Amino acid sequence: MTQLYDAIGSTYRHHRRPDARIASAITCALDDAWTVVNVGAGAGAYEPRDRSVVAVEPSLTMIRQRPDGTAPVVQASALQLPFRDRTFGAALAVLTVHHWPDRARGLTELARVVRDRVVVVTWDPGSAGFWLTQDYFPEIVAIDRQIFPTMEDFRRTLGDVEVRCLPIPHDCSDGFLGAYWRRPRAYLDAGTRSAISTFAKLAHVEAGLARLQEDIEEGTWERRYGHILNEAELDLGYRIVTAKGVPR
Repeated sequence: MTQLYDAIGSTYRHHRRPDARIASAITCALDDAWTVVNVGAGAGAYEPRDRSVVAVEPSLTMIRQRPDGTAPVVQASALQLPFRDRTFGAALAVLTVHHWPDRARGLTELARVVRDRVVVVTWDPGSAGFWLTQDYFPEIVAIDRQIFPTMEDFRRTLGDVEVRCLPIPHDCSDGFLGAYWRRPRAYLDAGTRSAISTFAKLAHVEAGLARLQEDIEEGTWERRYGHILNEAELDLGYRIVTAKGVPR
């Protein structure tokens, strides 16, 4: 993961700006936890500013992009958090667990260092994906279904969890894979794709991009998917998983 984000993370802050609606959902899931460890924190996009936060990030490239005023950061791995048991009220992990080489161990570490809850923003590999992965890059879903933990994986490691749908707004400012579901031309931009980790794992993207560009220009994309242009938000499979009273 460190090598991946050292390679693709140089423009991360430009394309991955926190979306206020997603931030609000995360804050709600954290509830009244006053102390939070944000693991796989990146540039600090969703770190709450109204409580005490410590960030954990393995990539020096990402750490260097953290703006002034963000939480103090420790360069470390999720698999071996440098904190004592029950140090924090809550642990937060936003779209990062799928990058961990041992996801169960990392989730166990999150549970170890908290007193109250673990909050994870993730994608459900049981979902169908959306038009980009269905019609143009099916290999993305094949990759993601191997690396994203299932909801049962979370239950197996964290015990009873609450799973909430995280609908993605049509003008989402955080440029992860599903953010541009109503803006298909965005995926043609190399800079946009450079901040989406899954694209970095694809051996070839040219054919899929050529089909997408042709379908946009010829009106095929709009004939197929014009109905979503009236939607304000969509369920693309993103979830907020919250474990309360985590097992020891």
